[in-house]
Parts: sequence; structure tokens; C-alpha cells
Amino acid sequence: MSRPAPGFTADGVDLIGYHDVDGKPVFKLAMQVVPSETGERWYLYATHFWEPRLSIFDVTDPANPVLAGAIEGPDHAATWQVQVADRLLVQGMEHRPPAWGGDPATYADEGVRLFDVTDAVDPKLVGQWRTGDHGVHRNHYTGGRYLHVTAGRRGFEGNIYVILDIADPSRPEEVAIWFLPEQYVAAGNRPSRRISLHGPPYVLGDRAYLSYGAAGVVILDISDIERPQLVSRLDIGAAFSSMIAMHTVIPVPARNLLLVNTEAIAEGQQEPYNFAGIVDVSDEHNPRLVSLLPIPVPAPGAPYRNFSTRGGRFGPHNQHHPQGPELFADDNLMFMTWFNAGLRVYDISDEYLPREISWYLPDDPTERRGLLPKTLVTQSEDVLVDARGNIFFSDKNHGLHVVRLAD
Repeated sequence: MSRPAPGFTADGVDLIGYHDVDGKPVFKLAMQVVPSETGERWYLYATHFWEPRLSIFDVTDPANPVLAGAIEGPDHAATWQVQVADRLLVQGMEHRPPAWGGDPATYADEGVRLFDVTDAVDPKLVGQWRTGDHGVHRNHYTGGRYLHVTAGRRGFEGNIYVILDIADPSRPEEVAIWFLPEQYVAAGNRPSRRISLHGPPYVLGDRAYLSYGAAGVVILDISDIERPQLVSRLDIGAAFSSMIAMHTVIPVPARNLLLVNTEAIAEGQQEPYNFAGIVDVSDEHNPRLVSLLPIPVPAPGAPYRNFSTRGGRFGPHNQHHPQGPELFADDNLMFMTWFNAGLRVYDISDEYLPREISWYLPDDPTERRGLLPKTLVTQSEDVLVDARGNIFFSDKNHGLHVVRLAD
């Protein structure tokens, strides 16, 4: 029996649906729409935070998500990442860090697994690619021949960019890699700070936009897919370089903008400030940060004066990625999770003056379902908005929320 949605406070956002997922919190989200005899069926693919599992929901009626299928395993791996396009599902796998319940002494598979999801609720494994190291983190796939991954590689510090040819998904082939020179520790380099491609490498046309941790934003020309070339780099400096630092870069090509954010990792904000902001790339050789999104503010009467010190992680995490026709796209809106500040929605029609227009904050969990956070508070994780305007978001210790902007 599914438990009801937790209580919440909100402004401009309405709750329409919830699924407790049998007490097993979900994490990253992807969407597929499939024609059927009775009309389109909408399927949400959700990885799990604390188990090596991927759940498949029929969300044709978003008010009543139905758990319709699953991909189990592989054992001990962190199967946090998922992408779906062209009836192909890409499951990312990496070694689970000890803080998230991993055991370095236990074997775990890694890399990517490719599934045919022509039958949306009964995926068929068709191929796999391994890094030979700790696996992959975030990936980008919008259909077609190439899959763009962040991958561990022996001899390198942090993740690097790898392009895979999956024209034959049963035999993925590596066609290119790209990395910052200081990452190549096998050649004797010793980076002065933690540099790692967090990703995903967001690819649009012949450009790849890389969220490169403490190295900031990197723009590559991939018109020659086998030889990526550096276009420019925006260094964010020590003031903004938390442990993970630059986490996401999403291009808004019609406006020559990039929507960027770092990721909070330390609880109680015991690290450099984490920000979300807007970068102007009218001159892509000289990207410039033009604004920062406002910091979420607790609602009147909240039992804490700020989110920074209330417990858990505070700061931006995931943005909605408008990377397919089944997903919502509006160049003037930005959807983002802010860990213990819940879901936040921004009007970015004036890139110099972004403003928060609505938010939704679930009440803190009453039952611990995973190892983190150390203080049991809400930790909103991923957000996906479908083309119908339904907003799905996840949490470390809650189920799957479905909300909408209020009329």
C-alpha cells in the first residue's frame, strides 16, 4: 500500500500526485512517450538512490503514477543515471562511494548498459561498455549515433569526456576522449585542486558544454566528432569552487545563454558558496557570468532563520534538462532543486535580474530510508518537467512527487 504524500509548504505550485515507491527513494529521472491503441502513454524512468534498481512508472495520468516495471541490478553498483531517447535507455553505473553505502572491497559493475525500450515496461539489454575504472557519472543522449559520457579512466584525476558511437548498440565503440591537461596524472601532472567533469556533457549541434568541477565551464567544438577542440573556458575561481563545484551547464541557444550551477556537498554549508547563475555566450570565446539566482528564503514562521544552517545540504543541485520533444521547454523559466529548500522555479526573462516565482517544500521526512543526510531533513534531488507541464521531483528519503505550477 502506497503511503500518502508528506505535508508541504508552497507558493505557486500545486501537488497533483505522489508515489511512495514502497519506501525506496528514487533519484534521476527520464521520460519516454509511446503511441498506443488508446492514445499516447507517458513513461517515467526513475533510478533509485539507495538500491541498484530502476523503476518504470506509467504517468499517463500524472495524478496516479503506476509502477509498471523495473530494471534490477547490477548488485552493489550505483545505478544513479538514466537517459532515454530513440527507444534506447542508457543506464549509467559507477562504484558506489563508501559514504553512500559502498564497499571498496566488493566488486561492482560499471560503465553504461544499453536497453531496448520499444516495449516501455519490459526493457531488453542489448549492449554494455565499461570504462575499466570506477565507471561513469552523468551522461547525455538525445537519440542518434553518439552517446556522451563522463567517465573514470586510469591515469587520470577525476572524470573525463568520452564520446561513444552506438550506431550498433550491441557494440559501443569509443570514438574520442577529451580532458584538461592537468588531469593526466600518469604523465606526472599534479592538479592543485580537484578537477573532474561532473557533466553531463550537454551537446547541442556541434558544441559540447561541459560542467567541469573546479575548472568551471568548458565549451568544445565537436564538429569533427573524433577530435574535439577547445573553444573557451570560464573559470569560476576559489570563491565558487566547492568540492564538486560546477555541476551543470544547460544552453539556451535562442538567447545565447548558459544556465549554470555548482552543487552543494557539505552539510551545513561548510564549504565555499554554491550558486546558480546565468552566463552570456554571445561571444562564445569570452563567456561571462551576468547574474546569480537569488538565494531561497524560508517561509514566514519557519523554525529556522535560513536554509544554510538548518541541516542537510543546502544549495543548488539539478536543473530540468529540456532535451527532447516530450519535455517542457521555455526559454524564460528555470526549474531547480535546492536540496533542503525543495523545488524552486525562476523567471529568467531578464537574464540580468532572475527572480524566484514559485516553490514547493515537502515537510521533513519522519522515517530514515538511506544513510544521508546526517540530519533528517528534506533533500530534493532531481527535477523533470514533461511537455504537459507536470513537474516530477525526487528526494533522498521521500517518494516521487508530481506537482504543477498553479494557474
